[in-house]
Amino acid sequence: MKKILIINGHQFYPVVAEGKLTRSFIETATQTLEGKGYQVKTSEVENYDVADELEKFQWADAVIFQFPSNWMGLAWKAKRYIDDVFNAGRGGVLCVSDGRSRSNPDAQYGTGGLMGDKQYMLSATFNMPKASLDDPNQYLFEGKGLDDLLLPIHANFRYIGMQKLPSFASYDVLKNPDIAQDLQDFAEHVAKHI
Repeated sequence: MKKILIINGHQFYPVVAEGKLTRSFIETATQTLEGKGYQVKTSEVENYDVADELEKFQWADAVIFQFPSNWMGLAWKAKRYIDDVFNAGRGGVLCVSDGRSRSNPDAQYGTGGLMGDKQYMLSATFNMPKASLDDPNQYLFEGKGLDDLLLPIHANFRYIGMQKLPSFASYDVLKNPDIAQDLQDFAEHVAKHI
C-alpha cells in the first residue's frame, strides 16, 4: 500500500485568498488516492510541528505539494515550511550533507539527500492563462514553461533526494476559471502518476 503526504501550501489572506481552491485540489487528490487503497496524510503550512513533519516525510512514499502561485513562486509561509522542515532534516533525516566533499568541493552539489526512494509532485494554481507561460511571444515568461518557473521548488525536493513526478497546474483560476474541469484533470493526473 502506498503512503501519500499532501502538503497544503496555501497562505490565508482574508477575502482575497481564503484557501477554498487549494482545499478542493487536496480533497480531490485524497479521494482519488484513497480510492486506490492508498493511505493519505495531510499537512498545512499555516500550522505544523517540525518533528511531526519529519515523521510524515519518512512515512510517505510520495508527497504532493499543492499551492497557489504567489508572485511567481511560493507564499512566504510555504517557503518558511520548507526552510523549517528541510533544515531540521539535515544531518541524517532528509539529507546528510549537500553531497560534496572537502576533497572535491565543486562536485555534485545537492546529492546528499536520503529520500531517493520517494517521489514528489508539484501542483500549482495560477491566475495567469497557460499561454502566458508557454508562448514564446508572451511578455513575462517567454515560453519557458511550467517546470522552469517551478525550478527553485523542484530543487528543494531534489536536494533531499526525492524523484520528480510530472507537475500539474491549473491556470486562469480567477478571471477565466474552469474549476470543475481542472479538478477532473487533476484527479486523472494523480491517478496516472501515483
